[in-house]
Amino acid sequence: MPDPFDTDYVNLTSPAVAHYVISPDDAADLPVRPRAIYVNTPGTAVLVDNDGEAVSYEVTAGAVLSIRPVRVMATGTSAQLIAWY
Repeated sequence: MPDPFDTDYVNLTSPAVAHYVISPDDAADLPVRPRAIYVNTPGTAVLVDNDGEAVSYEVTAGAVLSIRPVRVMATGTSAQLIAWY
């Protein structure tokens, strides 16, 4: 399929071009750092930032989180999350 935008510069304000279901893990970083996270099912998301700080968020289905975590912790995470990158 032709993509008239394939030569456009991609940055954090561009639409995502790929996605994956996040598998929370207490020991491993995400395979690809997302530009945003989509909440597929509601619950709690425990996200780890650049500095190793873990913060718990109560999230609702359909929300888009404008954060680029390096890890999603299994402990405490009950929401199903989708990485957009």
